[in-house]
Amino acid sequence: HLFEAFAGANVSEAPSNLLAVGTGPYQVAEFNEEEILLIGEDVVSTVRIVYRPNRHFREPDKPAFSQVELRGGGGDAIIAAQTIQEGLSDYAWNLQVADATLDRMEADSQGKVVELRGAWVERIMLNFADPNWETESGERANTAHLHPILSDKRVRQAIAGGIDRKTILDLYGRGGRQTDNLLVSPANYRSPNTTIPFDPEQAKALLEEAGWIDRDGDGIREKDGQRLGLLFQTSINPVRQQAQEIVRANLADIGIEVELKSIDSSIFFGPVAENTNTRRHFYADLEEFAYSNKSPDPGAYMKGWTCSEVAQEANNWATANWARYCNPAYDALYDRSTRELDPARRRQLFIQMNDLLIEDVAVIPLVHLVDFSGISGTLAGVELTPWDVEVWNIKDWRRK
Repeated sequence: HLFEAFAGANVSEAPSNLLAVGTGPYQVAEFNEEEILLIGEDVVSTVRIVYRPNRHFREPDKPAFSQVELRGGGGDAIIAAQTIQEGLSDYAWNLQVADATLDRMEADSQGKVVELRGAWVERIMLNFADPNWETESGERANTAHLHPILSDKRVRQAIAGGIDRKTILDLYGRGGRQTDNLLVSPANYRSPNTTIPFDPEQAKALLEEAGWIDRDGDGIREKDGQRLGLLFQTSINPVRQQAQEIVRANLADIGIEVELKSIDSSIFFGPVAENTNTRRHFYADLEEFAYSNKSPDPGAYMKGWTCSEVAQEANNWATANWARYCNPAYDALYDRSTRELDPARRRQLFIQMNDLLIEDVAVIPLVHLVDFSGISGTLAGVELTPWDVEVWNIKDWRRK
């Protein structure tokens, strides 16, 4: 009944969407979409949400705070300093700050940095549909027209073997770990079978075998009059831009020309209705981002590579197979996993799915990531888990 007047295009304006009522320790009291905040020396426009205690909460004497504010904006280093050193904020999530900077902040304060290694894997996705061919409606990367270059497995193998992933790993410092797998956590799902060696000479041989040859001596290979060029996109992020440059240089060494594209994260990770420069549209040849299974059971995560999950205009790009990968052998493994009741056999099916994706170069895993959070020296009770939101136990957060 609260949504009766908001059943159409104005559904996002429904007050109950913004002032939700639940059974948790806090309830939304204010939702300000365009809040101007002073963060360090920066004036930023952000969303600001104010929560106040739920007077019907099931545990007496909880929660501990009369008000909680959630807000964004500002540079990571500024936010880290505010939280760890200055105590102007109590908790900060996803701090992408250099190791030396975090170490210095911790040494000079009562605050701390907490490392949480979950299932997040920074990866390069390869598009199996042609991002340059358009349907009558203007949709691109539709599986009706497969990718003219990346559909050849030898080219995908050359790209994977031509990228120096160790140099990319070094960009992350203590925030990264080497991985040759897409499925990395829980640890008993991690495959021991995969390797992705850095071998530029083998990569060149594979491209030669696939018919891509530098005939005019300009360093870039051609085939049937087409240059071997690829568009590589990701979000604006200093580490990702450095990784892009490494990939461009590596692939240039084996005769592949790479054009780089950096997109504001609010667009790249944003809704598909407003822009086509999203990772879901994937109107490029390669793209980089981090993603993971949200549950210790990887079923929903691995479903994202099945044929039925291909993202396209017909489903408003809402499904998770943004690479448009489609392999009946993979689908058969996934289907078996939905019916297998023995945990050990089911676990092996997921390992086989991971191995098939790596062997088929459906994706190139780069780094198993660590999440860094900053906690003020006055805050206690924070317990983090990779399998839920950071505030899952905020009922227990309190002042020391």
